[in-house]
Amino acid sequence: MTKIVTVKEMQEIERTADQQGHSYRAMMEMAGHALADHIISVIMQHYLDTDVLVLVGPGNNGGDGLVAARLLTEHMPDVTVTAYILKPREASDEVYQAARTAGVTIIQASDDIEFTQLSDLLSEVSVIVDALFGTGTRPPIRGSAAELLAHVKDTLASRQATPSLLDPAQPLDYPDKAVVIAVDCPSGLDCDTGEVDTHTLYADSTVTFAAAKPGLFRFPGAAAVGHLRIGDIGLPSGLTALESITLELADGPRVKQSLPPRRLDSHKGTFGKTLIVAGSNRYIGAAFLAGAAAYAAGTGLVSIAPPENLVPTLAAMLPEAIWLPLPHENGMLNSEAVAILRESLPEYSALLVGPGLGHNRTTQGFLVNLLETIGLNTGDQAEMPRMVIDADGLNILATLENWWQRLPPRTIITPHPGEFSRLAAYDKENAPSIKEVQSDRVAVARRYAAIWNCVVVLKGPYTISAEPEGRTTVNPFASSALASAGTGDVLAGTIAGLLAQGMAAADAAIAGAWLHGYAGHYAEEVLGTPVAVKASDVLAYLANAFQALNSVTP
Repeated sequence: MTKIVTVKEMQEIERTADQQGHSYRAMMEMAGHALADHIISVIMQHYLDTDVLVLVGPGNNGGDGLVAARLLTEHMPDVTVTAYILKPREASDEVYQAARTAGVTIIQASDDIEFTQLSDLLSEVSVIVDALFGTGTRPPIRGSAAELLAHVKDTLASRQATPSLLDPAQPLDYPDKAVVIAVDCPSGLDCDTGEVDTHTLYADSTVTFAAAKPGLFRFPGAAAVGHLRIGDIGLPSGLTALESITLELADGPRVKQSLPPRRLDSHKGTFGKTLIVAGSNRYIGAAFLAGAAAYAAGTGLVSIAPPENLVPTLAAMLPEAIWLPLPHENGMLNSEAVAILRESLPEYSALLVGPGLGHNRTTQGFLVNLLETIGLNTGDQAEMPRMVIDADGLNILATLENWWQRLPPRTIITPHPGEFSRLAAYDKENAPSIKEVQSDRVAVARRYAAIWNCVVVLKGPYTISAEPEGRTTVNPFASSALASAGTGDVLAGTIAGLLAQGMAAADAAIAGAWLHGYAGHYAEEVLGTPVAVKASDVLAYLANAFQALNSVTP
């Protein structure tokens, strides 16, 4: 499992590893190997010309870059590798001397006053490795480093000329672009806070080591990271300083391992039954999206309980579903619907309430009556399906006093930042605004998951899943493709479908967010732009997210 650690925690992890015999020098060597492997894969995957420029800083980050430069020179003799040294390194520096001996071209910035040699390199190279500053550097960057980065950025900007379309029948002709690879983090990015310096090179990919860093997932700095890779530096197993960390990064192996097995002798009852209470006159599609997503997540049977007047329309959209028509007022569920639901609830293993439900006096009365009638607030939960509450279900909850006390333990709630802020509004002195929620999403989700005794899925770029006991997981996906109406309904249905199959609440939340995020990115790639992605596209590509897990080794 990939941990997410602060700069201070990473320093303690490395110090402990060094004390146990895995030296800093050995860690640097392995970091250089991981970096070189990634550079080679980029060159091979994109059929790049083979000139590589490594910008080398004065510390360990520069040392990682020098190790990679040496390895590239040794193992790819056709690659021309140049190390551009920001500040002269000591003659006793073994890493530096090894790079020179291997044949890496060395240029000292102090000998290139007008950046003449650097400009020539920037016009030719295919790969630029940013090994100037690592995790310990905080903005602002000043002095010679700022001048160097400013020159690199300006030169790259001029190299990437704006394309023009002379003939509509011909494709756009984009000029070649140098690939920027950051070492541990883009130089000038605060790896704790996500603050980013104006001179920072925005990377196409970042190779960070041993563990991810929180600033890599916090904006504005997250936009400078590109594709994130975790490099192995050979830390000894059982390091308490690492294993005690409760902030983690969701990944394919973990998700695959958590999914229920699909045995050949299965039947629809094997994979649980999901009941979805959703929909209203204005939001008919929400019930469809959530129900179809629950099926796409593998649940054996999905029943949808919408206002009765919507059933003919919805049945045509999702013929696989079972329908439980409910009483309504003007197309919105009323409290009389609860008696019908109460009779059916024991049949189901997961209950999703909220997508497209609408929020007025009628639906508020419905949800209050539902929670009270089925005995959630009395502890009588023996026959209750486990719950997911989303969208208008959350907005209604926010109007109820001590709303969290009405829910069974470890109910999954899936708020976006606005809904989260409303749910916490009762906490007059400490309630976070939307801006405050976004400024430290991990801390806010973790704090209130403990207070509410819920599994909190805080939606948004790098969706957060927080458990009441403190374990918190960051989803690795961020894409504007998911910033459209209905994608939250797909997420809620996916989580409910996984929950129905017997997954633990936290695992269902983590896996659902991962699958949903992957499907959004896949839709963006297929359509060629995030602009055109709809919720129905994300729904359609959930199958591809599961398919991607087939090639993952747990």
